[in-house]
Amino acid sequence: MGSAKTMTIEDVMTKSVISVDASITINEAAKMMEDTKVGAVIVMENNSPVGIVTDRDFAIKVVAQACPVTLPIKQIMSSPLFSINLDESVRTAADLMYGRKIMKLPVIDGENVVGIITARDIVSLLAVCTEDDVRDMYFHSVVKIFANYSPYN
Repeated sequence: MGSAKTMTIEDVMTKSVISVDASITINEAAKMMEDTKVGAVIVMENNSPVGIVTDRDFAIKVVAQACPVTLPIKQIMSSPLFSINLDESVRTAADLMYGRKIMKLPVIDGENVVGIITARDIVSLLAVCTEDDVRDMYFHSVVKIFANYSPYN
């Protein structure tokens, strides 16, 4: 593994991703997530990724709003689907996840979903970062904060 600044998504992503057709029911998707022990599924239409359903979607959209579990999974998916390219840096993924307030980010290679990176993956990296990596992340964050207040933006 390289430094956190140069590490790519491919170095840390989870390669096993579950995808489901947009027409399956909410209940079928939930059972699939339970069986495979994953916290998200990618929703596909015509072999293209169109959305994501996470465990949080079940809590907010199904349980809290009493949505019938017989509806198609497409009814509760988060869309548009934000994703990241395989060769992007982990920092880019963290910035995108922070900016969009998302916890799970599908990884795309061409038009194919090849993995997923989660907030948990990034936190795991922080646990083994060097002092230089932490310092670099700190300065990167400070620059972003002050860029919002610059009169030149």
